[in-house]
Amino acid sequence: MEIQAFVKGSQIDPIFFESSYLALPEKDNPKPYVLLVKALEDSDRVGIAKVTMHQREYTVFIRPRNHGLTIHTMYFVNEIRRVEGYGKITHEIKLRPQEIKLAEQLVESLSEDFKPQQYHEAYQENLKSLIEAKRQGKTIAEEEAPKRAPVIDMMEALKRSLQQTETLKGKKPMHARSGVREREGRRRLAS
Repeated sequence: MEIQAFVKGSQIDPIFFESSYLALPEKDNPKPYVLLVKALEDSDRVGIAKVTMHQREYTVFIRPRNHGLTIHTMYFVNEIRRVEGYGKITHEIKLRPQEIKLAEQLVESLSEDFKPQQYHEAYQENLKSLIEAKRQGKTIAEEEAPKRAPVIDMMEALKRSLQQTETLKGKKPMHARSGVREREGRRRLAS
């Protein structure tokens, strides 16, 4: 492994991370490994290196994580797709302060600590259930293709979602103001 540079971790967009590998120290000489982990942790830096794996050369990130080193192979710039107009529409749309506040309230109401164990791939479980049901002679109904959602007023949708979230969490629901704004929303929805 040949280290090319050390960069601030905050400068690396996660879109550049491809595969992840956990690196362990050499059994008879762990000191260089521990020293690199400590230096990277203290400096908030990530190493960029060249490494050969599977008869191919890769550029990798060496990142400290949980007092160990995680190595991520890197996607190169030419491997990351560019889409015309991506990120440009945000400058063209004018947002009202109450829209921003409502969106922020929705985000806050659904905010929680990240617990990776609560997310899992259900494909294998569903496949096993399907096979077991077939083995027991049960008929399997095909799922309907998803239908397109109707076009709705974003403010009304945010308000409803926020009310549902607050109700589920046991908070007093925030009621939408009646009057002109509601009628305007209905008119926009109808047109």
